[in-house]
Formats: sequence, C-alpha cells, structure tokens
Amino acid sequence: MKTRSLLLILAVAATASVQATPVTISQWTFESSAPTTAGPISPETGPGEATAVGTAGYSNPVGNGSAESWSAISWSVGDYWQFRVSASGYQNIELSWDQTGSGSGPRDFDLKYSTDGTTFSVFASYTVRNNASPAWVSTTSSSLYSYTCDLSSIAALNNAAAVYFRLVDASTTSANGGTVGSSGTDRVDNFTVSGTVIPSGVPDPPLGLASWACLLGLLALTRWFPRIRSTADARSVW
Repeated sequence: MKTRSLLLILAVAATASVQATPVTISQWTFESSAPTTAGPISPETGPGEATAVGTAGYSNPVGNGSAESWSAISWSVGDYWQFRVSASGYQNIELSWDQTGSGSGPRDFDLKYSTDGTTFSVFASYTVRNNASPAWVSTTSSSLYSYTCDLSSIAALNNAAAVYFRLVDASTTSANGGTVGSSGTDRVDNFTVSGTVIPSGVPDPPLGLASWACLLGLLALTRWFPRIRSTADARSVW
C-alpha cells in the first residue's frame, strides 16, 4: 500500500468524523428575547420562531440555571408550546430542552412533530416535575428538568424546509398529582434543535467506518514507515 493511499484514508476518515458531529441548528435560551407574550419568539441562535397556543399570562421567570425562561398559565388539554425551524442541509435531528411546572400546572405532555404545520405525529409522551422538587433556580441547573429526544429515525425531517415541534398538554393531571388549575404554570427553557450536516454529494458512511479507517491507516503507516526511511529514493513510494 502506498503512503499516498494511507494519507487519503486518513483524510476521508477525518472528514466523515466531522460530518457526523451534531451541530446546533436553532436554540431558544430566552436570555435575550425575555418573552412576555405568546410570540412569535425568535431563537437566540439560528432561524425559526416559537409560539404558544391556548394559554395566557406569559412571563419570563428564572430558567434552569439561567436568568430567563418562558412561562404561561391557563393550561387546558391540547394547549402547546410550538417551535418552528428549518432543517435544510441537516439530518439526524435531535432535540433537548428544560421544562417544569408549578404544583397546579400540567404534568403530562406529548412531543409532536410535523413538516407542514398541519398534520402532527406523536413522537413521545413524558411528564414534567413540580418546580419545587428540587428547586428550579437561576443559579444551578438540574438535569432532572432536562429532556432529550433522538428523532434521527424520522427520515421526513431530514433536509426539511420547515419542521414544527410541539410540547402539548396531554391531560388534566397537575404536577403535584391533582388537577390542573387556572393559575398553574408551565415553563420551558433552552429548547435546542440539532442535527448533522448532510455531506454534499457523498453518501453517509456506515456506522463505525471512520473509526476503523483511521485505525487501519495508522497501523499501516506504523508498518510501512521504517521501510520508507530505509529506501534510498523515498520518492519511489509515491
């Protein structure tokens, strides 16, 4: 095997590794937007907009380890937070966010997605914690309020011009196990949409190919390097 071929293997492996690294597409931290309305709210990073539907009493209380979040009251089944982004040029979409509620705020939610803003599918159902256990505060971020979803299996989201995500109130049960009250709050923070860049004209490598190519390339270089040094005319190996 020629040294040039080995270097090519390493270059391809490095490129594949970079392409597979998730990057942030859009993110709402609410630190600069500090929302006090139903929106639309622009993300702090990337394109898109966020809106709240069916709720009221919007405010920007402290976040999960930060100064700001987005809060609403008057929750009923079917009300939701919505985040719209563009996934053009991206695949393997992932979500992460922080969410909590007061004791009389809604507990049960569905994560829904759509590519047309009309027809939505449920991807996952989840529950949120009462913001008093542990305390949701600006000084410390708690992972107990953090959620992640890997939507890479949803091919329709890849390279989609528009993708909609909704956090939908799914029941009348409150965070303390009672019934949702009219003054019960739900708040969301750090809503982040990420994905991997779609390679231009290059198909995705199989899982693990980059790692194997890099390892084999290094092993081959280790074996051939002494031979290259001992060759009178090193240029002949090229």
